[in-house]
Amino acid sequence: GLLGLKGAGKTTMLEIVAGLVSPDRGRVHLDGQPMSAIAKTQIGVAPQKNLLYGSLTCQENLEFFGALYGLSRAKLRRQVAFCLEAVNLVHCAQQPVESLSGGTIRRVNIAAALVHGPKLVILDEPTTGIDIETQQEIWQALRRLRDCGLTILLTTHFLTEAEQLCGRLGILKGGKLLAEGTLAELQRRIPAARILTLATTETPRAIARCQELGLTWRERGDTFDVWLPEPQTLNAALAPFADLAVDGATLHPVTLDRIYLEITREP
Repeated sequence: GLLGLKGAGKTTMLEIVAGLVSPDRGRVHLDGQPMSAIAKTQIGVAPQKNLLYGSLTCQENLEFFGALYGLSRAKLRRQVAFCLEAVNLVHCAQQPVESLSGGTIRRVNIAAALVHGPKLVILDEPTTGIDIETQQEIWQALRRLRDCGLTILLTTHFLTEAEQLCGRLGILKGGKLLAEGTLAELQRRIPAARILTLATTETPRAIARCQELGLTWRERGDTFDVWLPEPQTLNAALAPFADLAVDGATLHPVTLDRIYLEITREP
């Protein structure tokens, strides 16, 4: 998965991987081989924009896109059935796309990227702008596909989505890949066993206390993070700040949102 704010370069990177844009430098390899016209047929792309034909049914759209890849009639029939099942849209197979909700159309769009049986599927922000129920349905579909051995590369600015779906993560900012790895590998970028988050009106005193104790801290708007080198209870973590006016406190593990903020923070 690729994480980054709008304009970070996520879509451009996907276009380079898909062979739609030539990189200024560097090369793209698919399955260990340089990108070629043949390799491109092993990639499926589901862009943010809906490219389906509204007057055609879901099944007809998948048959059309599959035929573009030269699938035999028998294989096309199998692939269409598989893709409709994969995104849980068998019941919508004969419905025109223009009659469907936005979230359902998004799932048909993903199915169209799968119909020719690619090795790699590229999804550009697949759950942006849809309701929570449809988001969960898409997550379930992507998990099923991942568990079948399909490689999926998606972009998202939803950190929960990245945590739920992605085995490896890349963090982009300003067109640069700042970090890449598994969640566990990225967690090592923050040398803390736990993070204590405080809500206090005495931030300067809290900072001074952290300096005295040799603890790393980060201001997060109205709250204040303290990096704890060892696991401990909330009461033990709060003890050094007992004389401060603390309005609220939570103790939590190093989560992806904190990793992202740390990696992308200005020096």
